[in-house]
Amino acid sequence: MPFKETCAMDELLRFITAQSAGEETMASLCRRFGISRQWGYELVRRFKVEAVEGLLPRSRAPKHRKHALSKNVKEALIALRCEHPTWGPKKLRARLARQTPQIVWPAPSTIGDLLHREGLVRSSRRRRRPIPITQPFGTVMAPNDLWCIDFKGWFRTGDGQRCDPLTLSDAESRYLLACQAVRPVTAEVDAVTELAFRKYGLPHALRSDNGPPFAGNGAGGLTRLSVKWLKLGIRLERMDPGSPQQNARHERMHATLKEDTAAPPAGSIAAQQRRFDDFRDVYNNKRPHEALAQETPASRYEPSPRAYPRRIEEPHYNSGQIVRRVRSNGEIKWQGELVYLSEALIDEPVGIAETHTGDWMVSFTHVPIALINRQTGKSRNFGPARPGRTKVRLDRTSKSVNDVPGLKCQ
Repeated sequence: MPFKETCAMDELLRFITAQSAGEETMASLCRRFGISRQWGYELVRRFKVEAVEGLLPRSRAPKHRKHALSKNVKEALIALRCEHPTWGPKKLRARLARQTPQIVWPAPSTIGDLLHREGLVRSSRRRRRPIPITQPFGTVMAPNDLWCIDFKGWFRTGDGQRCDPLTLSDAESRYLLACQAVRPVTAEVDAVTELAFRKYGLPHALRSDNGPPFAGNGAGGLTRLSVKWLKLGIRLERMDPGSPQQNARHERMHATLKEDTAAPPAGSIAAQQRRFDDFRDVYNNKRPHEALAQETPASRYEPSPRAYPRRIEEPHYNSGQIVRRVRSNGEIKWQGELVYLSEALIDEPVGIAETHTGDWMVSFTHVPIALINRQTGKSRNFGPARPGRTKVRLDRTSKSVNDVPGLKCQ
């Protein structure tokens, strides 16, 4: 135990003086000063050898480093690093171990420390990660509560052309609303979804993955396509990265689509599209579905009462939000500074509201897209979590995927 806090040196000298007087045993003396007997004997030994200097604090660092790098090892590592500046510690160690296996080369962590000390590591700017958007999926109780959209994995037709099937289905009834071979670009996907909206009405929500053209890396993960969907009053549901089970019923339909239409593929895109059209008719009107008690999707589906509007209106914000319009370069001006949001929001109004911490939340409709720090004025975007960093949350898929064997949601 350490000495009591008066003055460390004064306590040490008092202990040595009391021990020299010889009026107390070492055990009782050490108890009175609150130290161990081993430490007491060591202090006496140091005082006899070095006088007062022996009582001063000493470094606990080892005098001799058992595993210190030799000069030859250091020089070999530094030389190889200079020859290959982009090689990391693991590659440097592996190369040198192959060249001279008789030498025990240090661990990669030790090599990394050496490179840092020698100034051979260039520090990189830390990438600002988006703030993960976490929101529960809505409950699916009736047709058009939720539509699912995705691209089935692309393949090549017999003539070598690439085929990307875009599929759109109703989650409750399993009705396949569209199955069209289009390029995965905004204009062509927009044409397919708009045709479905006009024919079947608007869904309450649309579930997709985080890939283009449904989602992007900008503020809120929005693209021009998803901005349009939000303006139509459609809630966006984004799956967690690397979690296809959150769209499992749609993925299960993809397996059937592949078996019936692309194993093997047709000879051309036109012939493949005819297969898709025939598949839609059979899947919706003739094929019994186990999740529907062997009924057909067409017997359960009915169009949405929310008709496609003649004009798409701009979003409205409440009185507690300050409205700014996004400029042609994707920026807004806030408190005298330019803040970049996203080019997907060009010419769109966004709402800004103060949070309880004093920061400023930027939203498009009800979707948070960026957070502006009140002290630095810098913004940080909201977006999907990084793949591999988000645990699978089955509770996000309420009333979902009961048609997939072995997968049960709580």
